[in-house]
Amino acid sequence: GSGKLTLDDDVFGAPFNGPLVHECVVAELAAKRQGTHATKTRGMVRGGGAKPWRQKGTGRARQGSIRAPHWTGGGVVFGPTPRNYTMKVNRKERRAALRSALSVHAARNTIAVFDPSDLVKEPKAKVAAGLLADWGQRLPILVVLTEEHSRAALAFRNLERVSVLPAQDIGVTDLIGSGAVLASQEALDTLTARVTSKEAAA
Repeated sequence: GSGKLTLDDDVFGAPFNGPLVHECVVAELAAKRQGTHATKTRGMVRGGGAKPWRQKGTGRARQGSIRAPHWTGGGVVFGPTPRNYTMKVNRKERRAALRSALSVHAARNTIAVFDPSDLVKEPKAKVAAGLLADWGQRLPILVVLTEEHSRAALAFRNLERVSVLPAQDIGVTDLIGSGAVLASQEALDTLTARVTSKEAAA
C-alpha cells in the first residue's frame, strides 16, 4: 500500500552540490582500487649483469646490459608500482554529499519505506519481486536495511539489478547510482542520523 513519508528537511531538502558529490564518488571508487599493479625495472629483470660486447671496436652502439629498457625483454622505465589510491574527504563534506544524494531521491519521489518483518520471517524472492513491481520504480534499485533485518536481504539477492546494503555502509556512489531507494524505517533513521551534524562518524 502507498502512504505519505515524512522526511527530515535538513537531510532530504538539501540543495544539490554537484562538485562535492563528484568528489565523494571519485574518492569512493578510488578507494576500491587494489593498487597491486607492478612492473620490473631494469634492476629487477633476470640477467643483464655482463656487458653484451666490449665498449669499443665492434662498430655497434655501446651497450652495458641486455636488460636496458630499449632491449626486448628489458626493464620498464616508469611502470606502475603498488600504491594506495585512497583519497581523504572531510567528514562534513562527506555528510553534505550524502545529504545531496538523498535530497535528489526525495525530490524525484524515488525513495520509499517498507516493513521488512514479513521477509525476515520468510525471505521469498517472489514476494520481494512483487513488492518492487508494485512500486514500479526504474532499476537499478537499492534496498537499505539494518543489521536486525539482514535476513530480509536473502529475498532480494537474486533479483536482477537490485542490491541490498546495510544502512551504515551506504556511500554517495550507491545512492547516486540507483534509480530508486527502498529502505526500512530503521535504516532510514540510521541514514538520517549519519548525515546530521549531531552524529560524529559518517
